[in-house]
Amino acid sequence: MEELRRRAENYDKIKSLYESKKIQLKNSEIDFKNSKWEYEVLLQKFEIIQKERDDLYNKFIKAINEVQQKSSLKNLLLEKKLNTLADSLEKKEAQLNEVLSASNLDPASLSVVTRKLEEVLDAKNTSIRDLQYELARVCKAHNDILRTYEAKLRQFGIPIEEIGFKPLESTVAGQQLGRGVAGLVTSPP
Repeated sequence: MEELRRRAENYDKIKSLYESKKIQLKNSEIDFKNSKWEYEVLLQKFEIIQKERDDLYNKFIKAINEVQQKSSLKNLLLEKKLNTLADSLEKKEAQLNEVLSASNLDPASLSVVTRKLEEVLDAKNTSIRDLQYELARVCKAHNDILRTYEAKLRQFGIPIEEIGFKPLESTVAGQQLGRGVAGLVTSPP
């Protein structure tokens, strides 16, 4: 009889333990389902945010490329215009020297012609300086955009080498561009 009573007590303990473990298992399953659902929600949010980030990055790269192309084209046009003006000036000076040496003008007439010519040359030189200033300003703005672009890439943790090309920094022949804002490029003396 003692044996049966002991077995009954053990049975009750085991049954009680079993019921308790069964409840714990059910609670764990509920927690697991909730965690799994939260994980799925977070994963979807992550994918949406990642897609937005990629879209922003692609738009940023596209905008930088467009600005770089436009500024490079503008730089090229300004340089060609400057070279054309310089060539034209050389030709005009050569023609003037030929005309002056071939003509036997009196000193008064020569003085008037020389003065008018100097006025024209001064106007042309002013145009050349203005174009050089504009070229320097555009190159500076281009370089500022490149530095901003590279800073943004670093800010987003993207190595510059990963973009697939090396951005071209603009220079103006014989001039050093400062580090100030492009609008602060000083006018030539």
